[in-house]
Amino acid sequence: MDSGLKNELEQKVLAGERLSFDDGVALYECDDLAWLGSLAHHCRTQKNGDAVFFNINRHLNMTNVCSATCAYCSFQRKPGDADAYTMRIEEAVRLAEAMAPEGLTELHIVNGLHPTLPWRYYPKSLSELRAALGPTVALKAFTATEIHWFERISGLTADEILDELIDAGLDSLTGGGAEIFDWEVRQQIVGHDTHWEDWSRIHRLAHAKGLRTPATMLYGHIEEPRHRVDHVLRLRELQDETGGFITFIPLRFHNDNNQLSHLPMATGAEALKTFAISRLLFDNVDHIKCFWVMHGLTTAQLSLNYGVDDLDGSVVEYKITHDADGFGTPDKLTRDDLLELIRDAGFVPHERNTRYEVIRSYEGPDPERRQTPQPIGA
Repeated sequence: MDSGLKNELEQKVLAGERLSFDDGVALYECDDLAWLGSLAHHCRTQKNGDAVFFNINRHLNMTNVCSATCAYCSFQRKPGDADAYTMRIEEAVRLAEAMAPEGLTELHIVNGLHPTLPWRYYPKSLSELRAALGPTVALKAFTATEIHWFERISGLTADEILDELIDAGLDSLTGGGAEIFDWEVRQQIVGHDTHWEDWSRIHRLAHAKGLRTPATMLYGHIEEPRHRVDHVLRLRELQDETGGFITFIPLRFHNDNNQLSHLPMATGAEALKTFAISRLLFDNVDHIKCFWVMHGLTTAQLSLNYGVDDLDGSVVEYKITHDADGFGTPDKLTRDDLLELIRDAGFVPHERNTRYEVIRSYEGPDPERRQTPQPIGA
């Protein structure tokens, strides 16, 4: 990137002007990570100061049996596979209760597109989980792809399905199923028929019903930077319309145990660049999240200086990535782990709920700590 364009883009960012598609592509062509980070950090500071958010959550995947075969997926199994499973509702409830720590505020539920489970299984599972966990635990459940699948198996519209799920206890959809929206890429990696038109339709409906939802992007596989920019700008336009997206989550593709295992994974530098440019482009969403399970703790901590202001939560039992993870990423972090990670990076931790309402604010880093070199944590 020549110095003239660099200066032009910097002035646009500092003036709060909206960046264009061409601006986004140009930013991806720049390898000055320090400069990209400084611009993204300026934007995240304008929105969130020195706050870094996290929550106490758990993930529940009630079945890995899926009618789709997506090239990037390491989670799905077919009926009859040795490690295929489907939980009875009472089994799912017992597991959720067993892994629920004190202070749990969110249960995150994503499943395969099971070919034979009846539609009634899904609202009933939410209703039973709500009864078991109580009103203080938000049920963030189902991707737009799952809602689209429910339309097929139930004969109901997404509007009717969302109403029934909300009545059963649904607090938010998840952001998954987005992957990359561009058809050129999508037709090569996605094995189901939920594409941008239906994904956006379903989130638009959810937003109209008062749900605040996350949005995601799976990067680092066969897509090019222009596809990432297009993806973010589609979401930005929908956010202009509905205002319903609460956070954006770039998810790093993992290359173990799937059809794209021959591809190298995105490097830490590419991850930081993607976070920074996402923050710069997605000007109308308040939060950018680094899902540390998919990036590792070192990159997650560094991302806080590249536009990120949220580290997700304590997680535990995240099968979707860990079925593709041969890299030693931990299964869980405790509240104290998250506090240390955030403070060590020089930020102030804030524990939140699913709607980003602050439950508790914590003290920031000890200013004396930086006076002497600190040991590297294990």
